[in-house]
Amino acid sequence: MIHCVLHDPDDSVAVVVTEGVQAGQVLTALILDEDRTIQIPCKADIPLGHKVAMKDLAVGETVIKYGTDIGKVVTAVKAGEHAHVQNIRTKRW
Repeated sequence: MIHCVLHDPDDSVAVVVTEGVQAGQVLTALILDEDRTIQIPCKADIPLGHKVAMKDLAVGETVIKYGTDIGKVVTAVKAGEHAHVQNIRTKRW
């Protein structure tokens, strides 16, 4: 089962595509550009459509989703944690 998707293996977040993702699960992530999967331990419950961090992200670091800069980290995020508005902000404001 595919739990989350990302385009490029260098993306820093992936989008959760299944309901019921919970802390403690091992997620299967589909890398679309390479048509292969990888595994990542999940450290938080993550709702459908939200992001999971694919690597540790430090404050100020740029967040890449689908190969595009979507903002910056405002609170450190560990790989496998929920990456959303509580720890990522747009660079526009």
